[in-house]
Amino acid sequence: MSGHSKWSTIKRKKGEKDGARAKVFTKISREIIVAVREGGGDPSSNSKLAQLVQKAKSNNIPNDNIDRLIKKASGDGEKTNYEECVYEGYGPNGVAVIVECLTDNRNRTAGEVRHYFDKFGGNLGTSGCVSFMFSTKGIVVLDNEDEDIDEDKAMEDILEAGGDDFTFEDGCVEITTDPNTVTEVGKALEDKGYKVLSAEPAKIPSTYTTLTDEDHIKKMGLLLDALDDNDDVQNVWHNWEEADN
Repeated sequence: MSGHSKWSTIKRKKGEKDGARAKVFTKISREIIVAVREGGGDPSSNSKLAQLVQKAKSNNIPNDNIDRLIKKASGDGEKTNYEECVYEGYGPNGVAVIVECLTDNRNRTAGEVRHYFDKFGGNLGTSGCVSFMFSTKGIVVLDNEDEDIDEDKAMEDILEAGGDDFTFEDGCVEITTDPNTVTEVGKALEDKGYKVLSAEPAKIPSTYTTLTDEDHIKKMGLLLDALDDNDDVQNVWHNWEEADN
C-alpha cells in the first residue's frame, strides 16, 4: 500500500487503478481485526486502532462500516486468525524492498511474494537483509490539493501539534514526527481544521536507488503493482527514487 515518503506519487498511482478502494478496505479490515484483538475495540485506549480508523476515514470508508468491523472483531463473529510476517529482498538493480503482510496462510503468502520477486527481476532475501537501510518515523499527510495552506501558518500549527519537520509536496503537506505520537499529531492538526489524509508510522530509507534502465523501471513498477494487488500484503516499503525528467 505504501512506498517511501513520496506519498503523493504513491497515492496518485493507487487512485488510477480500478477496484483500488475495495482492495484498500480489505487490507485495512485485516489490520483493524488484528488491532482490536491485540488492544481492544476502543480507539481512545488503543493507539493502533485509532491510526487505522483515521486511515479508513481518509480512504472514504463509511463510519458505519468501520463501526461494524470493530464490533465484529470485538465479538465472536470473526474467526479468521491473521499473523504478521515480513519479507525483505531486492528489486531490479538492487532496489531495497520490505513487504509487510497479514495472512491466514503463511506458506501461500511466502510462495506468492517469492514468485513476484523472481518474475520481475528481483530476489527475496533473508530477514534483516535490507531493513537496516530504513528507519521508522511517523508520517502525517495533509491535503493541499488546492494549494491554499499558508506555509508560515502551517509551520506554527505543525510545531504546536508536535510535528518535527514538514515539506510541501505536490498536492499535500508531509510531516515527520515520532512514530509513537503520530496519531495524536494527526488528531491535533485535524482539530485545527486541516484535512488529514494519513497519519501512521512509515519506514523511511536512509539512501535511495535511482533506476535509469527502462526495463528495470518497468519491472520495478510491475513488482510493486503485483504486491499491491495481493490481499495479504499490507505495506510495501522501498528505496526506489524515480529519476528527474
